[in-house]
Amino acid sequence: VQLVESGGGLVQTGGSLRLSCAPSGIAFALNAMGWYRQAPGKQREVVATITNSGGSTNYGDSVKGRFTIPRDKVKNTISLEMNSLRPEGATMYCCSAHYTDVRRHDLEVWGQDTLVTVSS
Repeated sequence: VQLVESGGGLVQTGGSLRLSCAPSGIAFALNAMGWYRQAPGKQREVVATITNSGGSTNYGDSVKGRFTIPRDKVKNTISLEMNSLRPEGATMYCCSAHYTDVRRHDLEVWGQDTLVTVSS
């Protein structure tokens, strides 16, 4: 399984931006997906996650109320809707997926980093 990200780019402070993540390949089951970000010199942090079965979501404290993680259950894709972006949101974002392969191994895969730039 591979993850293909799209979106990102430049936005003004207070603006909105959307990232998308689509898995490709064959998995027995997709368990959960999420978005993470990591600023230079800082640890990676959870932005938003969503389970595949019940659609339960979890958001990082710094993005609650501003970001959402919609999903397309048919296509198994997720997005990250980012609203009211702040300068501290300017960093690399990465999509992740937890899945079970055809051999029933629980695995995690990461997409490529996507840059979000927030101008003042």
